[in-house]
Amino acid sequence: MSKVVLYSQSDCPPCEFAKHYLSDKGISYTIKDIKKDKNARNELIHKYQSFSTPTFVINDDLVITGFDLEKINEALSIES
Repeated sequence: MSKVVLYSQSDCPPCEFAKHYLSDKGISYTIKDIKKDKNARNELIHKYQSFSTPTFVINDDLVITGFDLEKINEALSIES
């Protein structure tokens, strides 16, 4: 099973949609809220070179910025 980290923030409708989508598909994931956690924000920017949410990090190396359904489904082997 893939390790999924979702970088998110409050008041982000695409982030909420991403959480619901992963939950509906039975994918376990860890949320890192960049507004509540300065380390998560720095990690998102410096380690993954992303400046927006939602950002998905799958297995510590695949970064998907934004809710790109096709890329997410492919990376997590989800049938559409």
